[in-house]
Amino acid sequence: MVAKKMVKALFGLAMSAVLLAGCGGQQSADVIKLGANLEMTGGNATFGGSASNGAKLAIKQVNEKGGVLGKKLDLVVADNKSEAAEAANAMQKLITQDKVVAVIAPIASSSVIAGAQVNTDNQVLAISPTASNPKVTVDPATGKVRDFLFRAAFIDPFQGSVMANFATKSLKGKTAALYIDNSSDYAKGLGQFFKETFEKNGGKIVADEAYLAKDTDFKATLTKIKAANPDVLFVPGYYQEVGMIIKQARELGLMMPVLGGDGWDSAKLPEIAGADALNNTFFANHYSPDDNSPAIKDFVEAYKKEYGQVPDAFAALSYDATMMVIEAIKRANSTDPVAIKDALAKTRDYQAVSGLITLNETHDAVKSAVIIEMKDGKQTFKEKINP
Repeated sequence: MVAKKMVKALFGLAMSAVLLAGCGGQQSADVIKLGANLEMTGGNATFGGSASNGAKLAIKQVNEKGGVLGKKLDLVVADNKSEAAEAANAMQKLITQDKVVAVIAPIASSSVIAGAQVNTDNQVLAISPTASNPKVTVDPATGKVRDFLFRAAFIDPFQGSVMANFATKSLKGKTAALYIDNSSDYAKGLGQFFKETFEKNGGKIVADEAYLAKDTDFKATLTKIKAANPDVLFVPGYYQEVGMIIKQARELGLMMPVLGGDGWDSAKLPEIAGADALNNTFFANHYSPDDNSPAIKDFVEAYKKEYGQVPDAFAALSYDATMMVIEAIKRANSTDPVAIKDALAKTRDYQAVSGLITLNETHDAVKSAVIIEMKDGKQTFKEKINP
């Protein structure tokens, strides 16, 4: 008798578990989960915070209009702590535990590359808002396109050549010094492509120096660069070190134009470098909030209303990347990750906030760039460069 009662009790518990599982499945059936593997803490936290805000705004706007395929969107954010190894762990968690159908990939190229095998093995796409090193979407070991990796940004060969052309044509520079973050694939790639284009334009590299992320004292190397007397100094790093480099460079009397890439784009840069030190500096970026295009005006207004601040490029590109994934889900008419990936690869002439985007055969965004000039600590729109 006791045995029968125990069997009945166990059967009841089993049925309850099935019903509960069914309820959970029904709830999840009404939601499409997207992941965001971002730098929420660590050295690139301002980038990750902006990117998270951009993605959340995109999802909020789409949900307010009824969602996608009759379902609401949900964003699951994982903090990669601005570290490549953590980025791979975060990607694994989002895909295998949180069961997302697509991922907004990290900001930094090194972190996207670190998680690339996870995406490939699990056949779930990742699209980085800003990672610009060519190795993000093309495996250098095989020369083949990474089938599940995409980006919403232009790549380093374009960004590097844009700044080299600006240095030689707009600034009339004939000699340049490079000061590269040797721990960053992003910085090394930009340095390489700047050098190639600058020399092709007839310019000469008179100094080629390196530092490492988290360094704080750059004066010894800057003294060597000063002795080379370049017309321009190219520093394609991230804002934390760039701010200190520019501050120390000006203190040493290096007053030439300083140029960089989109890794400069942070409200923290003027705090670190000082507003005066940033005068006569320029960097390539993906968009400017001062651009008067209707798409940018609408986005800036919505972002300011939501977060009380002007969106930087990381917010804009993350918004664009999220919207590109959402459009791919619509075109695929499916939440199957492979179907979404295939639809995303067919993106052509998509009107994004940061401009018209076409994904080419290597999953890179073909789009325009802008040159930002720093004036008294504020970003000002200088010019737009088309691909």
